Amino acid sequence: MRQRRVKSFMAGLVALVISIPFGAAAHDTPAGFADLAQKVMPAVVNIATRQELKPERALPVPELPPGSPFEKFFKDFLDRNRPENQQPRSITSLGSGFIVDPKGYIVTNNHVIAGADEITVILGNKKEYKAKVIGHDEETDLALLKIDADNALPAVKLGDSDHARVGDWVMAVGNPFGIGESVSVGIVSARNRDLRAGNYDDFIQTDAAINKGNSGGPLFNMAGDVIGINTAIYSPNGSSVGVGFATPANLAKKVIADLRQFGEIQRGWLGVRIQSLTDDIAESLGLKSKAGALVTQVIPGSPAESAGLKLSDVILTFDGQKIDEMRVLPRIVLETPIGKKVRVSVWRDGRTIEIPVKIGKFDQPKVAAAEKPTPRQEPVGKTILGMDLASLTPLLRERFELDPGAKGVAVLGVDPAGKAAEKGIQAGDLILEVDQKEVSSPADVEARMNEVKGHRKAVLFLINRNNQNVHIALPTEG
Repeated sequence: MRQRRVKSFMAGLVALVISIPFGAAAHDTPAGFADLAQKVMPAVVNIATRQELKPERALPVPELPPGSPFEKFFKDFLDRNRPENQQPRSITSLGSGFIVDPKGYIVTNNHVIAGADEITVILGNKKEYKAKVIGHDEETDLALLKIDADNALPAVKLGDSDHARVGDWVMAVGNPFGIGESVSVGIVSARNRDLRAGNYDDFIQTDAAINKGNSGGPLFNMAGDVIGINTAIYSPNGSSVGVGFATPANLAKKVIADLRQFGEIQRGWLGVRIQSLTDDIAESLGLKSKAGALVTQVIPGSPAESAGLKLSDVILTFDGQKIDEMRVLPRIVLETPIGKKVRVSVWRDGRTIEIPVKIGKFDQPKVAAAEKPTPRQEPVGKTILGMDLASLTPLLRERFELDPGAKGVAVLGVDPAGKAAEKGIQAGDLILEVDQKEVSSPADVEARMNEVKGHRKAVLFLINRNNQNVHIALPTEG
């Protein structure tokens, strides 16, 4: 009797479980994607490019004895292979794109059209048009094309990629391997991926199948808005393994708008070089977390210099936006209108201060890195934490390509087993500051470290390497 009751209870429980809805997530799951595909596919295009290859330079003529049996053979062979006698050759490639304006404006990746002598856009109805490049940007790998059609074209809009959540459904449309327009579906696998491809990396990761030829195609949300431009894949074999990356639409919006209006990107410019904080660096500065961007250089004549930003400042917020990671700052500055006055919150000398800055226009890199030779052997002043240190001499200034009045302490050698080597200090580095105070001799370095011993576990060094500044936190005891 009891056994029958248990069975009856379990049967009722199973029936109850089956009848309960899975909740909002299950309710939001589409029954299919056909309606969405039908809606957006007309605005997705295939892009074919052709690049003419220049004839190779003439081959060198070998020295042959007059009357040699090989003389005529080589003469005929070389004549056929002279640049002016070679047949022109070209290479073609395929990619994807999407129409963002019925007038014929098309977004794609810069690498899809880079170096092309001719660009052909093929619509979903198989009509072909020659396209011209309105503008392109290597940093964000985006390009804007224009075709002249006889009638208004179907278009899609760039949506709000910041609202995309990990786990949301997405659809990728493109031309994989040149086989024709194809649809693949997946989810947002991750946000804010840094692939170290440029200063503005902030990729959306998806497991929707993306292959060669999908580059430049759109990544749609379920509302039919473009939330990303498919740009790259991770693959050991060149085909999709479920790890694809798309440039977020919110980054693309300003780039595309600038390309359309100016033909180039109107980048905001602050004028600082920055690096990430580590736990050691944060501790050495008295910060409780490693959020922020650490200033390693203030460019002369920049908005940052005019506003009073200093070396070793930590930028905590910019125009009201928190800088959780260093790489967030370049994107925010890029999107800031030129001439806008913003407030920058920085950590300096153990406290937070607010600095007003007027954003400038970025034209070109203001500081070029130059190769710095390793200094010749010089007398060692002191060895600290495994670093052989020496004051600057005329010879070292020449080797470091420094001005006669430059200050700092040269690192002549590093013990591979020492604390400095563990933190990445290298022979040829130049120590500019210790604990945010300038140093000009090994004794200065030692004195600055003694000042913080017993108070902090780490002390901040400012190092110049290949004419680039970098902050490194070293232990106070070694």
